[in-house]
Amino acid sequence: MPGFGDILGNDAVKQHFRTAIETHRISHAYILSGEAGMGRKSLANAFAMTLLCEKGRTQPCMECHACRQMLSGNHPDVIYVSHEKPGSIGVEDVRRQINDTVSIRPYSSFFKVYIVDEAEKMTVQAQNALLKTIEEPPSYVVILLLSANSEAFLPTIRSRCVELKLKPLPDTVVRDYLTGAMKIPDAEARLYAAFARGNLGKAIRLADSGEFRSLYGQVPDLLRHIGDADISDLLARIRGWKEGHLDMEECIDFMQLWFRDALMLKVTRDADLLVFRDEYTALEELGRRTGYDGFERIFQAIGKAKLRLEANVNTELAMELLLLAIKENGS
Repeated sequence: MPGFGDILGNDAVKQHFRTAIETHRISHAYILSGEAGMGRKSLANAFAMTLLCEKGRTQPCMECHACRQMLSGNHPDVIYVSHEKPGSIGVEDVRRQINDTVSIRPYSSFFKVYIVDEAEKMTVQAQNALLKTIEEPPSYVVILLLSANSEAFLPTIRSRCVELKLKPLPDTVVRDYLTGAMKIPDAEARLYAAFARGNLGKAIRLADSGEFRSLYGQVPDLLRHIGDADISDLLARIRGWKEGHLDMEECIDFMQLWFRDALMLKVTRDADLLVFRDEYTALEELGRRTGYDGFERIFQAIGKAKLRLEANVNTELAMELLLLAIKENGS
């Protein structure tokens, strides 16, 4: 469990928490909003550990009894709200774990911290139940709502919380972490960072994913030979990917990055800007035989394919239309 100093990025959020602690102006309720994998849990835990640390500073000491309890996941004054139904947090979850316990004073600290992960899953009834506690909380209570979508909260909830939005990390920061901490080769780290779009947790997941490594091997091979392949052969490959449980949306994102690289190389001639640096020759050839209008039509086809998958159009049909557009404009 990291302290503030161990968390990459989101300096504004960390500084907000530090200043709140230093000036004794701590809100009773916060919304930490951002994609899963962007550090919501790490920031919430760091804030909780700092609040409960016996040294009373703006950074947890990691050595006192309270910090050791946090590090072991057993601090009695930190409550992680759970829910039995994976798709929703019900009113009984809120009543039983929050409303019915807020009157019990902290066991060993000045604060009692409630951390609600995936808080956007609270039903309207659950949010209304929580509202009663947020409106008139005991002085020692701090509630942290971790959410991928703060728009899912009732306006009455949002108006009574301090909302802190997490921002994506620069690709260079994600890449440096992957190459440094995880010893991942630079070429792969560039790809994971590009796909993660500033989400370190997602980049780490991709680096550990056998499915994604399979994409890394198969998608470029398909794109390199798409001009010479019959559409039936290409569709047979797509069926094989589906049977291998590869994510079709990630396949399309992969193709988008491939053509983005080819266009970037065509325009700038700068290999340092490429995600697929080791595919320089194939990308240069693609850029040579594809005009700017061809690239535009390919990117339009990629956008349409994404919309079709979101609308649950038949996957093979969506991919067939995309591959036909690529063959017509980029081969």
